[in-house]
Amino acid sequence: MGADRDVADLEPFLAERGVNLLRTAVLLSGSKEAGEDLLQTALERLLKRWPTIEGDPEGYLRRTLYHLAADRWRQQAAVRRQLRLLRAGASTVVADPTADVDARDSLVRLLVQLPPRQRAVIVARYWDQLSEAESAQVLGCSIGTVKSATARGLSRLRELSGLPDRGQEDAVKRESAWEQMA
Repeated sequence: MGADRDVADLEPFLAERGVNLLRTAVLLSGSKEAGEDLLQTALERLLKRWPTIEGDPEGYLRRTLYHLAADRWRQQAAVRRQLRLLRAGASTVVADPTADVDARDSLVRLLVQLPPRQRAVIVARYWDQLSEAESAQVLGCSIGTVKSATARGLSRLRELSGLPDRGQEDAVKRESAWEQMA
């Protein structure tokens, strides 16, 4: 009987947090459809463990999302390595023909290019707005790992987006100051 009551408690939780969890899943997976599949798989795992989870189930669900996403990234990387021989130089990026491609779309495209750990940390820290300690707990790593992965991930995002890195900006400013003095 207690397990039935607990499953009934899942509905209000999903009604309240479902949209945010779906956004996280979409960012981790790179598309809405893949995000929905990821969230559904995580919810299936949550239901299997529902009677044994104590307290707020969101932490368990987010951690499951991150782990499932990392598993999919590994699987996709293996497939890409195998298909690389078949696509010798034929990889062309098709531009979106619509005019409403916004910053979120480009951000997701950049996030997909990050290594799995960096992507998970960036999503946890800046999209889910978790603290370093909360991110470390959800991802199952140390706070130092979260800090270094965040720094590397942000640097890589700047590099991929064409924005100068902080160190590069300072070097350019110094160089132009020297040129003006000369």
